[in-house]
Amino acid sequence: MAQLSTKDLATLPVGRLGLIPLESCSDLGQKVNDWIVQWRKERDHHLNNSFAFEGYQRDNYKVGVQNPRFGSGEGKCVITESVRGDDIYIMVDVCNYSLTYRMSGFTNLMSPDDHFQDVKRVIAAIGGKARRVNVIMPYLYESRQSKRIGRESLDCATALQELTGMGVENIITFDAHDARVQNATPLHGFETVQPSYQFLKALLHHEEGLHIDNDHFMIISPDEGSMNRAIYLANILGVDMGMFYKRLDYSRRMPNGRHPIAAYEFLGPKLQGKDMILIDDMISSGDTILKIASLLKEKGAGRIYICSTFGLFTDGLKKFDEAHENGWFDKLLTTNLVYQTPELLQREYYISCDMSKYIALIIDTLNHDLSVSHLLNPVDRIKRCVNEYMSQYK
Repeated sequence: MAQLSTKDLATLPVGRLGLIPLESCSDLGQKVNDWIVQWRKERDHHLNNSFAFEGYQRDNYKVGVQNPRFGSGEGKCVITESVRGDDIYIMVDVCNYSLTYRMSGFTNLMSPDDHFQDVKRVIAAIGGKARRVNVIMPYLYESRQSKRIGRESLDCATALQELTGMGVENIITFDAHDARVQNATPLHGFETVQPSYQFLKALLHHEEGLHIDNDHFMIISPDEGSMNRAIYLANILGVDMGMFYKRLDYSRRMPNGRHPIAAYEFLGPKLQGKDMILIDDMISSGDTILKIASLLKEKGAGRIYICSTFGLFTDGLKKFDEAHENGWFDKLLTTNLVYQTPELLQREYYISCDMSKYIALIIDTLNHDLSVSHLLNPVDRIKRCVNEYMSQYK
């Protein structure tokens, strides 16, 4: 992946770069820090020693932050060094349930609410001293509650307004469940990034003999909500796409008030014998995506690769183990944007897509106040990656 060239240094940094990866995002934050350290040490420009580039080349861009808690479960944030005039990037994984805290003698798992509260504590501790505050929240907090149906809360929009109200200028997230939620904060920066390039790159690195053309390959959306992702990838690769939709039984209601699913209907061309990517934004329990994979196999699909930005696996991995043994899918790809259990990383069918370099490139670019539009639409990089892969089999 290309990085900023020396000519881009003519653009002054917004401020001295500061990374604040919270404990929930510590591993990813360290990798991001390492990339930026490497790149900036390799740059050489006559302005490097000027006051405008003070602190530009350092061995570490992470800012010391502590988030202690009292015995009652209440918490606070302490920043252990000055951030005055800095361009701050706060990184948080609101889905990291591996962290705990003590409350009245009990051990509690940290919930998304706890992580979000810690983000606000960091912003409050900065106290308006930073030049600019940006939040990198790969899984957008409360993104599944992004629209109102009846008398219910509108949590994602409320959260975004809280952050911007506290002085956050830019919010960077990945594969937002519904990007239209950015309308809640129309005067602030909001970017939702797609990891399409990282999925293709990781898949082609691990798999051999794939033919990425319209006769041998397809992109599948498991529902209408993921159709845009599938269309985007299918158009770049020049292959067909298909989708499933849920046909509901409106004559009955389940205890939760929803109508039961009568059947999954497939819309698309013939898929018999074709390899395919089944793409979605998240895997929660995994019931739907595995059901779709089994239906694809029944229709004669070849190799099936499940790609999902966020692998939450809320019901564990047993059903995925069984589905893989049954031949419903060949490989499972998710990113390291959310917490990955050691058990998941040990599965032979699992491929982890590292997003640290991509995030580092976005941060490095924004720190120079340059456009990131070319990073958000990686058409050329995808095509180049596929062409290099296909050239091996000509």
